[in-house]
Amino acid sequence: MIITVTANPSVDRTIVLDQPLSPGKIQPITAVSVEAGGKGVNVARAIHQAGRNVRAIVPAPPGDLFLSLLDELGLTYTSVHVDAPTRMNLTICGHDGVITKLNELGGPYTSAQVQAFTDLVVEAALGASWIVLSGSLPTGMPAHWYSDVIPVLRTLGCKVAVDTSHEPLGALAERFPASAPDLIKPNSDELAQLSGMDAAQLEADAMQGNMEAIVNAATDLTNQGVDTVLVTLGAAGAVLVNAETALWASPPKVDVKSPIGAGDATVAGYVMAHESGADLDACLATAIAYGASATELAGSAQPNPEHVNPAYVDVKSW
Repeated sequence: MIITVTANPSVDRTIVLDQPLSPGKIQPITAVSVEAGGKGVNVARAIHQAGRNVRAIVPAPPGDLFLSLLDELGLTYTSVHVDAPTRMNLTICGHDGVITKLNELGGPYTSAQVQAFTDLVVEAALGASWIVLSGSLPTGMPAHWYSDVIPVLRTLGCKVAVDTSHEPLGALAERFPASAPDLIKPNSDELAQLSGMDAAQLEADAMQGNMEAIVNAATDLTNQGVDTVLVTLGAAGAVLVNAETALWASPPKVDVKSPIGAGDATVAGYVMAHESGADLDACLATAIAYGASATELAGSAQPNPEHVNPAYVDVKSW
C-alpha cells in the first residue's frame, strides 16, 4: 500500500482561452475542467489509475466539493475534519501556451486539527510500503511540520518521499539528517534553494547537457542523509543521485499541453517502480515516462499506464 499525504489539497479549476490572456479585457472561455487537486492527490490519482493500492490522507470539511470529486474518481481516502473549505486554485491556459496559476493559501487549521491530521498520517503509515508527503502547507500548520513528522515515520518501516518547496523545504533541510527522507524530488528552483546556487544557471547548464553542478548539489544532499535525490529539469529530463551512482534521463519528445501535475506523475512513477522491485535505472525511466506523459494531458490530469512507455526514456550514468 502506498499512502499519499496532502496537507493543503485543492479544487483545481482550469480554463482554456482561444487567445493569449489579456488583463483588463473580457475574453471567452473555450474549455473548463474541475478536478480534485493538491500534489499528493495528483500522485494518488496516477497510482490509482495504474490499478495499484493507494490511499490519500487529506483534511476537508464534511460535504466539501473536494471530497465529492474524490468520490467520483473512486479514489480511496481518509479525511480529517477541518472547518475551512478546501481552497480553490485557478489555472488559465492562454492559446499562446502561457499558463497563469492563481492559488489560494488554504486553511486556517487549528492546532487540534493539525494534531488530528498528524496522528492520522502516522497511523496510516503503519504497514505502508511508501508514504509520499507532497505540496505546500496551509495556514495554521507550522512550516516545520514535514521535519517534525518524518523522524516518526522513519521508525515505522516505510519509505518516505517528499516533494515540497519554499519555507517548508527550507525548514526540512535545516533538520537534516534527522528529517532526511528516502526520496526528495526538487526541481531546479528547489535545488537552488537547497544548495544556494542560481536556478537560472542550473537550468541553462541542464539544457546544454552539463549536469555536473546539479549532480554535485544532489550529492551534497545525500551526504546530509537523504537516500535518493530526483531532480526534475523539464525538457532536459532528470538527474537521480544516491550514495553509489548518478544517472541522467532524457525524456521522450512530447506534445506539451500542460506541465501542471507532471512532477507529481514523476513521483508516482518512481514510487510504483520501486515498490515493484525495479532497479534504479528502471525506477528513473518509469518516473520520467510518467512525467512526460502527464504533460500531454490537459490541466492536472494524470496518465494511465497505457500512455506511459519507459522504453522511450534514455538513461545513462553521469
